[in-house]
Amino acid sequence: MKHYLNYCGTVGFLLILIVALAGCEANGNFQGLEYAPQMYHTTPYEPLSQITDTDEGSWLSSIDNGVGEFYNSNPNNPYRMNSRVPPANTVRRNPNDFLPYRIPPDSIELASRILKNPIDSTEAVLAEGRTLYTKFCYPCHGGAGQGNGPVAEVYLGVPAYNKGRYVDMTEGHIFHTITWGRGRMNAHGSQMEIAERWKIVRYVQTLQQQ
Repeated sequence: MKHYLNYCGTVGFLLILIVALAGCEANGNFQGLEYAPQMYHTTPYEPLSQITDTDEGSWLSSIDNGVGEFYNSNPNNPYRMNSRVPPANTVRRNPNDFLPYRIPPDSIELASRILKNPIDSTEAVLAEGRTLYTKFCYPCHGGAGQGNGPVAEVYLGVPAYNKGRYVDMTEGHIFHTITWGRGRMNAHGSQMEIAERWKIVRYVQTLQQQ
């Protein structure tokens, strides 16, 4: 009898273990068993969540509203979306309230003429500009902007900021070049936010004056 009970206990434990492991496996629309599922599914509308099946979670439903516990679509919006569609022709601004940069790559003369730096040249801005310059620009342009960075030893032709026509580069010219690249210089617009590029411009202008 004792051996039989041990055998039943072992079999029962294995069955529980198999069920538990099977429940952990996510596949397709089945994301595995959830412990305390009401902790994961909120009643308010979630903009990044979209469960349109009205029966989803009906086995757990504690609210008598005719739909399952996990149903969270908004019937008042198009396609039952939780996120509202922005009005037509609106433009998303970044956290610094800058509009996206729209001047095309081949319009550097336009950028040189009309662009003005919206960020003041404070000590904090210059310090951050120097940090960003060291990270993105130093390898080619060198610490003092003399075109003698380690990459320039094998990538010849990097200019010095305080010589020739580069002394007179406008802030718009510098910003546009950082954004889109120019000549053999690659574009950095996808690597830095607009504000970061303008801070580098402030620091580069100090190197032009050296």
